[in-house]
Amino acid sequence: MHSIKLYGFCFIFFMLAACSTPDASEQETNRHETIKAHFNTDWAMNKLWDDGLAEVAVYDAERVVYGNKREFEFTMITVKEDFNSEYNVKTENYNRDDLFPVMKINQLCRIPTDNYPYHYLTSVFVHRQYPWDLHKLTTSSQEWCGNTFKSITRGRNFILNYSSYFDGQGEGTWQLPTDLLFEDQLPYSLRALRFENKPTFNVTIAETQQTNKAAQPKEYDATVTTIAATIAGKATWLVNVHLAPNKVNQYWFATAYPNTLIRQKTWDGRTLELKKISRYAYWQGN
Repeated sequence: MHSIKLYGFCFIFFMLAACSTPDASEQETNRHETIKAHFNTDWAMNKLWDDGLAEVAVYDAERVVYGNKREFEFTMITVKEDFNSEYNVKTENYNRDDLFPVMKINQLCRIPTDNYPYHYLTSVFVHRQYPWDLHKLTTSSQEWCGNTFKSITRGRNFILNYSSYFDGQGEGTWQLPTDLLFEDQLPYSLRALRFENKPTFNVTIAETQQTNKAAQPKEYDATVTTIAATIAGKATWLVNVHLAPNKVNQYWFATAYPNTLIRQKTWDGRTLELKKISRYAYWQGN
């Protein structure tokens, strides 16, 4: 009799514990709502992005390659696109019933080194109505020793597929949690912060994927803070992303919409300084 009562008590305790522990979908919803509070969900819904043009921002940039600072030009292209679910790419048929809008951010550069140049192209796709919510990311590097390609797509987890020319890497897949922001999306996603509230929050951030290697991404339990700052006499918003002690990435954004990224400095020596910006259909006339 005592064993039956004990079994019944344990069963009830187990069921209560199971009911009180949120499952993965609940945790994802909670995370979504927590982050959502710090972002303006209407940011990319502005009619500016429906004009059929792309924002093309060109930066003077620096990055350490082979132990030396290299100066180069870095281009960031931001444009609205419609994806179809079947192929998970920009659609050519706008009569489909599986379309959804994304913001595409292409980041490209050519970095000279002593013997040969490095080329990087990273494409970031973020859900239009959720500026923090990465849908897809692809990135590739090309240099004289070989090329590396990485693709990140969202499922129950983020799935990172890679093809690397480095021994010990080759081809493979990593599974990453969906509660990540990726460092490569921050120049776009942070533009949509509710700056006037000077948001401070914690979030997990995966390191930049704009590299020529394909190791499992390092994840940081980061703290994001926002303050007012001045550059050359002009008011800006400065967002500090504290990845770890002595590892801080900084992003300066214009106070006026569309909150252009003016300057960026990262702990590992990557810098961007806005050189020029314009809107045009770069794909026409070629």
